[in-house]
Amino acid sequence: MNPPLEPPPQGLLASVRAVSREPEPEREGQRWGFGAFLLVEAVFILSAVFITAIATTSGADLSTSMSFLLIGSMLPTVLAAVVAVVITYVRGNGPLIDLRLGWDWADVKVGLKLGALGILLTYVAATVWARVVGDKNATSAIGELVDGTTMPVSAAVVMFLYVCFVGPVCEELIYRGLLWGAIERQGWSRWAAFLLTTLIFAASHLEPLRTSLLIVVALPIGIARLITRRLTASVVAHVVNNFLPGLTVLLIALGVMPS
Repeated sequence: MNPPLEPPPQGLLASVRAVSREPEPEREGQRWGFGAFLLVEAVFILSAVFITAIATTSGADLSTSMSFLLIGSMLPTVLAAVVAVVITYVRGNGPLIDLRLGWDWADVKVGLKLGALGILLTYVAATVWARVVGDKNATSAIGELVDGTTMPVSAAVVMFLYVCFVGPVCEELIYRGLLWGAIERQGWSRWAAFLLTTLIFAASHLEPLRTSLLIVVALPIGIARLITRRLTASVVAHVVNNFLPGLTVLLIALGVMPS
């Protein structure tokens, strides 16, 4: 079993400076690596393709069918995260150890601080980005789905819960949990894991126009994982960072806010 992780030094800058560039200690009992991450990504992509194929075969309009809109938006990510967790049980020590899901209130505080910083960075970056590419090209994939669509209250609430809570948890399990662990297993440093997971996280959203913006969004989330060495902080930071976009999606879907 891996030894308990030491708490980060006081102060954000001090914590970042204290991150070692040396390889991480060997992950005992972990028998999965990059292959596990590739399998999880395959599950994500293939399930999305499968859902789209079913919708097309059934003659459903993907832009107006509420069922397919919700299923297609949420199910691939949830399935991928479930597979990631199962892999840690089958080929490792379980998610608590392998994905660094240990609980510490100090991590929650770090996540809240960096999540708040992330909101500020996201706002500034999104404002600049909208001016560069135009408002019509600056929306996210989910934003485009609900644009001009008035959802039933129940569907809008489900989408809000997914964007703010379920989605962030699943994505953290996949990228700063499974992928991060696969990188560390190669004997690379936490800095290497931070940089690679940030880039791959941004690219994996399959929104080429917004990749650079997603990198900015991912930086505070990755830093939370980097300095605490646990997933709890990055999950909290991701949830906080997604709250305002999720609320916006909810209000637009309900027709309260113009798209």
